[in-house]
Amino acid sequence: MSETGTVLHIIPTLDQAGAEKQLTLLAGELKRRGWPVHVCALTRGGFYQKVLEAAGVPVTVIGKATKLDPFAYLRLRRFLRQIRPDIVQTWLFAANAYGRWAAWRTGVPHIVGSERCADYWKSPWHFWIDRFLARRSDAIVANGRYVQDFYVSHGIPRDKTVVIPNAVVEYPAGSDSRRAMLLEFGLPDEARVIALVGRLWPQKRVEDAIWAADLLKRIRDDVHLLIIGDGPLRERLMQYRDKIEIADRVHFVGHRKDLSRWLPHFDVLWNTSAYEGQSNAVLEAMACGVPAVATDIPGNRELIVPDETGFLIPAGKGGRAPLAAKTKKLLEDEDLRRRMGEAARRRARDEFSLSRMADAYCRLYEALLSRRPVPARPEDEPLAV
Repeated sequence: MSETGTVLHIIPTLDQAGAEKQLTLLAGELKRRGWPVHVCALTRGGFYQKVLEAAGVPVTVIGKATKLDPFAYLRLRRFLRQIRPDIVQTWLFAANAYGRWAAWRTGVPHIVGSERCADYWKSPWHFWIDRFLARRSDAIVANGRYVQDFYVSHGIPRDKTVVIPNAVVEYPAGSDSRRAMLLEFGLPDEARVIALVGRLWPQKRVEDAIWAADLLKRIRDDVHLLIIGDGPLRERLMQYRDKIEIADRVHFVGHRKDLSRWLPHFDVLWNTSAYEGQSNAVLEAMACGVPAVATDIPGNRELIVPDETGFLIPAGKGGRAPLAAKTKKLLEDEDLRRRMGEAARRRARDEFSLSRMADAYCRLYEALLSRRPVPARPEDEPLAV
């Protein structure tokens, strides 16, 4: 390593979710490689705080209480002056906004933003903030070409963006059996199990999955869909499931901290999202040798090689029948399912390893540290407040 400096990662929470997991993987690997690394959660800690601390990564929680919390901003600035990081990297909009502004105002030498998804929810005001802070950032990391193109189309300079794909770790075989998985979820011995993993909100289009499960029920009597996750649409989706009378085949099992125990025993993974950055659920299924049937959207195209590691189907209502048909094909052809699963495992290992992702971040950080600090930053402030 040519040069190291203290790296601080700032993120809204350390809940068990996609960006939080990627940060945790990266921070742990940086620590292992000898980088001085800290993590700061703006609002609260969570599941990954314990994981980080067990890996020896210090975690600080600022305690932001409201969307616009000036006291949290002042606490964040105080914390930055205390640890004096060489690089601040921020994740997700709240941290991108609070973190980059505070880092710039306290004279942090190098600032890196992170964009994890094509955020269609953002208003023109959000994009103005993104553009304003991009001018005060050294780089913007996107986890895929689609995310990069999305933000470039909204005014982020392409020459400031760097694409570093998500990473996945290989899961050990473990001692849990398929039989134990079926018992855990109350499924019969002959059940073929499909999993859909994600937050229950409109982007994920879970109703399409429920509809496709109903189609499968009409041609096979052994298919069960596990919907793993929670969110604001849970009650509405359960009502929809009950309305089409498929409660015996579609099971809402909530958020699961032990998903890695059961993922290798699923037969197929579904992803019905209307848009994604890079799906952690698809990547983890690939690493476990589980083929995915997913919507043909840019984020999924960067992960799945069609007809080789999985199937891509149209997004929206037009994809419901193809979703059922491709899944039926996998369930009825064990050799095909095995070949696709092994090809997916190899792709995850070769293209999306943690080592590969960490190498890319280290190259970025080393390139920044080899330069002189970006000019036109305010003078560093005294430690006392």
